[in-house]
Amino acid sequence: MKAKNKPVGIKHNVHKKKREKRIGLAVIVAILIAIVLISGFLINSMLNQPSTSQPVNSTAEPKAAIVDQLSLTCPNQTFIETATNILKQAGYTVDYYSGEKVTVEFYRNLPTRNYALIILRVHSTAAALEGEEFVETGVSFFTSESYSQFKYVWEQLTDQLAIASYTMPEPPYYFAIFPKFVTSSMKGKFQNSTIIMMGCEGLNNTKMAEAFIQKGAKAYISWSQSVSADHTDIATANLLQHMLIQKQTIEQAVENTMKEIGPDPTDNSFLLYYPTEVGKETIEDAS
Repeated sequence: MKAKNKPVGIKHNVHKKKREKRIGLAVIVAILIAIVLISGFLINSMLNQPSTSQPVNSTAEPKAAIVDQLSLTCPNQTFIETATNILKQAGYTVDYYSGEKVTVEFYRNLPTRNYALIILRVHSTAAALEGEEFVETGVSFFTSESYSQFKYVWEQLTDQLAIASYTMPEPPYYFAIFPKFVTSSMKGKFQNSTIIMMGCEGLNNTKMAEAFIQKGAKAYISWSQSVSADHTDIATANLLQHMLIQKQTIEQAVENTMKEIGPDPTDNSFLLYYPTEVGKETIEDAS
């Protein structure tokens, strides 16, 4: 795959540079300053900071989130309205997050919001550019936050964040999160949440799915390869109808969606779910 090839569907690429090239001397200075500040703050913070975790009220309506990072590049108001109506019909309260709200900090705090169902309509990829070659990595999710070598220094040094671009290696550049960010830097725990990851290659490998399960999610549904925005929108609306209105198991809903909508016509990408044992459960059972 050549670095300047036009991306297909909603698959794009991230750049995972060597640390000494991507950080520079300014990072060292920033770390030293941070150590001085943190050393005086840490004990007081640990003793006095209230817990961010909240008990789940089983009698309240379940909450769902539609995270629409694609709204900045592939908007589809029809899908948003359709998905919202299905969710409300199934008894969910729905929060919508437009593209500009999808930042590193947004992802960091996502588990604390106690969503039973999270729909991630975001750009993603399972490949990263190292030097002049693309290599397979854990799946990364794009943010809409412009990249800077001076922000989130620790997360960059520990391979939790990547440099993302829709036309890698060309700018503009954005932050993207790796699976390690989910397990190491997300706050709180998911409350047996179901994650529907609408972007490309979300289950090309299981690294991101494993990270969400480790963080407390119960089920993770996504695509095996690249997928166009139009196709994932149609398929996800169909999937929600089967899972939430017809009360099908996750396995039944995924299989019926693939029978009725089919794989992505360009890349033959199809829906999968993780872990396999959750397939026999309905979304209510999973949560």
